[in-house]
Amino acid sequence: MNSGQVFRPDEIVVFGKIVAPYGLRGAIKVHPFVDDPEAWARLPEWRLGKEGSGEWWQIRVVRCRTRGSMLLAELEGMTNRNASESVCGMLVGAPRDGLPPTEDNEFYWADLIGLAVENLQGQPLGQVHGLIETPANDVLRVVDAAGKERLLPFVAAVVLEVDRSARCIRADWNLDW
Repeated sequence: MNSGQVFRPDEIVVFGKIVAPYGLRGAIKVHPFVDDPEAWARLPEWRLGKEGSGEWWQIRVVRCRTRGSMLLAELEGMTNRNASESVCGMLVGAPRDGLPPTEDNEFYWADLIGLAVENLQGQPLGQVHGLIETPANDVLRVVDAAGKERLLPFVAAVVLEVDRSARCIRADWNLDW
């Protein structure tokens, strides 16, 4: 791929990751990070980017469908397995300004990454470094300044408040857990 367009991290919402080629004609498998992958499958264009680079390439979606928990996509210009192998590991996203706004207490995962997390006593637990999707519920990966990782269930009993404007999450979680 040639050089792409650079976006600020808050301008792109990441909704999946390319995990493997699919077949011989350039199709790809995308592991979705979202609740409704079928809605993302209907977008006419995606952005592809390398994790941490800030550089994103616009690409037209020729066809996309869900299969089990994966998205299977054919992208413009990707006509063989070598092309699909070259984008494995890339993130898939869309510009934030083209997405529907979230409802109350609904968040794009990208909105949570980087937020500070503190407990009810006001003690810092760290920053959100990622989310893990599990069958029971999503889990916040929170890493403190010393590099200690905590896994907090993203459920109402634990995550009491998400304040995007203050860039903070209040959680019912002790330091020693």
